[in-house]
Amino acid sequence: MKIPPALKKGDTVAIAATARKTSKEIIELSVDILKNWGLKVVFAPNLFKEENQFAGSDKERAAGFQWALDNKEVKAVILACGGYGTMRVIDAVNFKKFIKGPKWVVGYSDTTIIQSHLLNLGIASIHGTMAFQFTKHEEATESLRKVLFGEKQEYEAPANKLNRIGEAKAEIVGGNLSLLYALSGSQSDIDTKGKILFIEDLDEYLYHVDRMMLQLKRSGKLKNLKGLIVGGMSDMKDNTVPFGKTAEEIIWDAVREYKYPVCFDFPAGHINRNLAFYIGKRANLKVTKKGTTLIYL
Repeated sequence: MKIPPALKKGDTVAIAATARKTSKEIIELSVDILKNWGLKVVFAPNLFKEENQFAGSDKERAAGFQWALDNKEVKAVILACGGYGTMRVIDAVNFKKFIKGPKWVVGYSDTTIIQSHLLNLGIASIHGTMAFQFTKHEEATESLRKVLFGEKQEYEAPANKLNRIGEAKAEIVGGNLSLLYALSGSQSDIDTKGKILFIEDLDEYLYHVDRMMLQLKRSGKLKNLKGLIVGGMSDMKDNTVPFGKTAEEIIWDAVREYKYPVCFDFPAGHINRNLAFYIGKRANLKVTKKGTTLIYL
């Protein structure tokens, strides 16, 4: 796995949009923070374009992201926001130059599509807060600064009755559960064998969480894991006739028969305290009766 170089003061980062539209007023708040970190900031072409809910047309979004990937001066690409739209442009992006000089790509939610695609190209990325959220949670934004600059960070999660005790050392893969489900069978689908899988999601019906977990199980993606990390499963919805289980209980049922460590309530995902971490980098996951720790190796 190729690990892009850590940033240093004076480096240039680009903000690009592959999904939902944003505004200059919102993004400029993140620019101030990035500049305070000692970074230079550029906007990818078409960043503030609008076409219905999207940040411009598919062609415009792909072109802006392509520019950010190919620009030699840019050392990291931070996605402006998530929503929906990245799957519409991923196949129009050429990663040939990027593979020769990889840089950090930052985001989560819809960005799972890019991050999963990068895993298949052998390149790590960062699951972390996006530009439109920089002012929403100080610790989450500070954690992104730490991982971008290569500073050591130790993650902790509280004990949970559904946790399964154990320890694992492996690459972390994964992201948004709905997107992992949607990528199944595509060229951006991920290989989970021998990996620590991270999942999180937002605003899904409980029966759909069950369907997605069963798909992962039936396709073999849960059987040979080294470990499972479950982040925020936020604002879940139910039908008039209750499903009868929480999202966490649904996930536990899907992996109940296996032996690897399982951690719930990891501080990442569609939650305010969305701590940044590496996708594609080896880490040590340790789940005990007192709680969980995650340290990158």
